[in-house]
Amino acid sequence: MLSDKVDHIKGLGQSAADNLKDMGITTVGDLIEYLPFRYEDYRLKDLSEIKHEERITVEGKVHSLPTLSFYGRKRSRLTFRVLVDRYLIQVIAFNQPYLKKQIELNDTVTITGKWDQHRQTITLGKLSKGEVTQTNAFEPVYAVKGKVTVKSLRRYIKHALDQYGHDIVETLPSEYIGAYRLMAREKAIRTLHYPDTPEMLKQARRRLVYEEFFYFQLKIQALRKIERESSAGVNIDYDLQRLKSFIDTLPFELTGAQKRVVNEILFDMKSNYRMNRLLQGDVGSGKTAVAAIMLFAANSAGYQGALMVPTEILAEQHAESLAMMFANYPIRIERLTSSVKGKKRRELLAELEAGNIDIVIGTHALIQTEVVFKKLGLVITDEQHRFGVEQRRVLRQKGENPNVLFMTATPIPRTLAITAFGEMDVSIIDEMPAGRKVIETYWAKLDMLERVLGFMEKELRGGQQAYVICPLIEESEKLDVQNAIDVHTILMQYFQDRYKVGLMHGRLHPDEKEDVMKKFSDNQTQVLVSTTVVEVGVNVPNATMMLIYDADRFGLATLHQLRGRVGRGDKQSYCILLADPKSEVGKERMRIMTETNDGFVLSEKDLELRGPGDFFGRKQSGLPEFKVADMVHDYRALEVARNDATQLIQTDSFWYEKKYQILRDYLRDNGVLEGEKLD
Repeated sequence: MLSDKVDHIKGLGQSAADNLKDMGITTVGDLIEYLPFRYEDYRLKDLSEIKHEERITVEGKVHSLPTLSFYGRKRSRLTFRVLVDRYLIQVIAFNQPYLKKQIELNDTVTITGKWDQHRQTITLGKLSKGEVTQTNAFEPVYAVKGKVTVKSLRRYIKHALDQYGHDIVETLPSEYIGAYRLMAREKAIRTLHYPDTPEMLKQARRRLVYEEFFYFQLKIQALRKIERESSAGVNIDYDLQRLKSFIDTLPFELTGAQKRVVNEILFDMKSNYRMNRLLQGDVGSGKTAVAAIMLFAANSAGYQGALMVPTEILAEQHAESLAMMFANYPIRIERLTSSVKGKKRRELLAELEAGNIDIVIGTHALIQTEVVFKKLGLVITDEQHRFGVEQRRVLRQKGENPNVLFMTATPIPRTLAITAFGEMDVSIIDEMPAGRKVIETYWAKLDMLERVLGFMEKELRGGQQAYVICPLIEESEKLDVQNAIDVHTILMQYFQDRYKVGLMHGRLHPDEKEDVMKKFSDNQTQVLVSTTVVEVGVNVPNATMMLIYDADRFGLATLHQLRGRVGRGDKQSYCILLADPKSEVGKERMRIMTETNDGFVLSEKDLELRGPGDFFGRKQSGLPEFKVADMVHDYRALEVARNDATQLIQTDSFWYEKKYQILRDYLRDNGVLEGEKLD
């Protein structure tokens, strides 16, 4: 049985079992499914087709005797020439002096190492004498720690497969194996440990990628179905005529995309199921207007609404904009943040519990136990990825199964939306309001700062304002990046008495932040030097320029969010990226930012450059760890697996037929289904 402890494997004693335990391997199944993270490719290559700095394997004859030189303490450099086909190349071996006695003229040798195309040299990694056999051209490389070596792990896995390989059972329904021509599970696992050809390796990986995605999506879709059907939501029977008249009072025409998502959300709110929907929309696409319509709809049906945001500045901004929208209606809006204290806080909480407050807007203060609603019907969280999964759950539990709408201005790549938010319905505002000018974005090197500041002064002379963004608050020994305090000092000297320069960062007291922002909003300061705290929650239509220092230090999603702080008025706006990137990734970021203003395009590129774990931040991402699958590169398989799992969950046969028993057992083992496992 694969559930046997590893010390049951012949040739593997208690000491080895203890070492494997340190790596999280306790059962035979754990060991067999501990897969390589890469492969050494020892296939012979043609030098004419090899790229610079590629790791290669070549075969040739020794053309010159090795010469050995020493340098430093116990360091050596050995060189010799090898004739590979028609190329005479030099092999360099560091700290391997013993090779001098082993290499003779006209020996046939196989060399693996790093190719330097410019110097026509190979830095030796591995050498073997005699002609190479291509039967073991791929060598698996495993992640190991402690006393376990790659060599010993390979031996343990071989013993395990020899003894228990026949116990590997098929886990996928036959219809999917047939439809996609998938390799059998046992063969796929054996192939990943011992691949014969690149094609076999590709097919084995393809099988296990689909399996991982299918099982993950099966769990997500089953949870979604069970939760949706078991939790009766708040049925918000809104007043349609009153809602239409409210929409008519808005000072703008809704875009087609806004109308579409409004209908999707209203349909959910009126159903008997609790809404669990994600609303995505680029910066400036009009999510706030949609949120206002939903809060008005809940109010028209006699329900309270809550809007949770990540910062006090954003809470204030939303409170002001909603107060303006609802000015002609008897709707009471209050703010609840950590800065609301004492008697005022107690009175506000009492009024909320009594039902005298219609809409409450706040930070994470809303999810504290003392906050009680009388009749909560709708919960909206803005910039939802900034809240942990647990924080979102606590807010959802306020009231009796209120409808929940998550909003984000960080366009989430489709693959991440499917994976991280697969249990939600998704609405997307993919259209910008008419007449909105595209922000012109330019990349400038640091030596062009004088010209950039001259351009900024031209904007300021026209009565406009500017943001200057820095990565750090104070000087850091670790990162050679411009910091907000230094830049503030430099710009105060540069503009002298001509323009006022403000400073904003995360260490300021909330009252100080509020004061800084108010002065900038009122144009008492014309330039605001800030860290990324302005990424969300700042709306100054008069600001037409943003300068971002060391822009290559930021991810594309953050740069796009920052850029969205300008371009909010009717004047042309500009974003200048000041950077001298050293890495190719940094240069690519700058190039992409200047080419597109589409947040969804940028989010996909950001995912490719940074990887899924860094997109939201590892702690709160809630993303699963896959052994083989990669959400970015295998996104097509992810979509196929999601569709298959979604359709299967909806069929009666899945819940009753014996052939799906192994899938139902998996759901029970993972706490999705209740009840005993069947034999």
